[in-house]
Amino acid sequence: MSLNRSEKEAVIQEVAGLAAKAQTLVLAEYRGIAVADMTKLRADARSQGVALSVLKNTLARRAVAGSSFEVAADQMSGPLLYGFSEDAVAAAKVVADFAKTNDKLVIRGGVYGGKALDAGAVKELASIPSKEVLLAQLCGLLMSPISRTAVVLGALAAKKGEGEAVAA
Repeated sequence: MSLNRSEKEAVIQEVAGLAAKAQTLVLAEYRGIAVADMTKLRADARSQGVALSVLKNTLARRAVAGSSFEVAADQMSGPLLYGFSEDAVAAAKVVADFAKTNDKLVIRGGVYGGKALDAGAVKELASIPSKEVLLAQLCGLLMSPISRTAVVLGALAAKKGEGEAVAA
């Protein structure tokens, strides 16, 4: 079904709004994916805060014109799924995880930090742990010396306690 001019402008404005807030854009070819699988992908994306859209490429090019995602304009051809996320790795992670289980979803590329990414770079971006996991790892590293010191002091106190018990 063809969109009239006002509907196209509304789509462009919506996508431009997504692009303004997003850090990452992932492009994937979705040819041949069953509706049930696509519904599952969209549900997973929503739960991760990723906005997935199937757009006409000309509308997508116009929407990202002037933004940091404009570098991906040459990759915008064919039936594409556009994934925008405010989290740096969420879009790449959702699409890459789905592509592992469904070979019909082919990652074409993306954009992060104003730089165009190829499919391999998007998969590498997806392998980065989430912010929460990185913070947990940092806390573990910071707590490690403190906990070791506490264990040593506890062992010294226990040894000193044994020496006093033997003397009595």
